[in-house]
Amino acid sequence: MRADQATPARLIRIGAAGVLLLASATLAQAMSIRELRTLEANEKDGKLYANYYLVGVMEGLREANDAERRAGQKPLFCIDGRRLEPAMARSLYQSELARNADSYEADMPVQLVLSAAMRNSYRCNP
Repeated sequence: MRADQATPARLIRIGAAGVLLLASATLAQAMSIRELRTLEANEKDGKLYANYYLVGVMEGLREANDAERRAGQKPLFCIDGRRLEPAMARSLYQSELARNADSYEADMPVQLVLSAAMRNSYRCNP
């Protein structure tokens, strides 16, 4: 057998490495409210970076919600022709924090806040 041929043991090692790589990518921590505030305050373009992050979270939530709907599951929120633009991410986030200030701690993920904001702002009809 040639050295460059794939053996079953080598294929298993390659597959295991791929699974570990994929698993490590999914274990990445979400940014907390505190981390977002620190980014805004301490980085030169911190507010801009935070806005991009909020837009990314919003778009991710929207895609996950659409995937749930396509799979026949009940969506968390329903846009149904209403306006939802990337520029609205910050105002949705800040409004939710202001409305429920006592509900959120600094170490909670930004995604939790924005998800609740979208559920509250884009309620589904019963």
